[in-house]
Amino acid sequence: MRFTGVAASHTIEAGLGAIWGEDPRYVRNQNLAFAHRLGNVFLFSFAARNRQGKLMPAYARYIAIPGNNFLSNTWRVSSEADTSSALTRSAYGVLAEISSNAWNEFWPDIKRKVFKRQ
Repeated sequence: MRFTGVAASHTIEAGLGAIWGEDPRYVRNQNLAFAHRLGNVFLFSFAARNRQGKLMPAYARYIAIPGNNFLSNTWRVSSEADTSSALTRSAYGVLAEISSNAWNEFWPDIKRKVFKRQ
């Protein structure tokens, strides 16, 4: 179930983002202070760069996350196919985006420090 939801969400976001010129990728910046890096994790969960490289709201993501979750109501069992469940899944989708950005930002540093070769 989760795979179909993620696939649908990413397809919607990629399609609309391509039309609107949004770049949904998270690009880490290890040269910033920790607080600024953490700020970027949250900022780029809700913003994207346009074709000119300027920040803009991530409209495709705003549509893709809830759109996918309401769309998935069509193939879910009736006990999970209601508005409340779709909104809950959408909130988890936003948390997943934030978590993914945090992983991309901080995991290389953690990996380098924990698994350093001798």
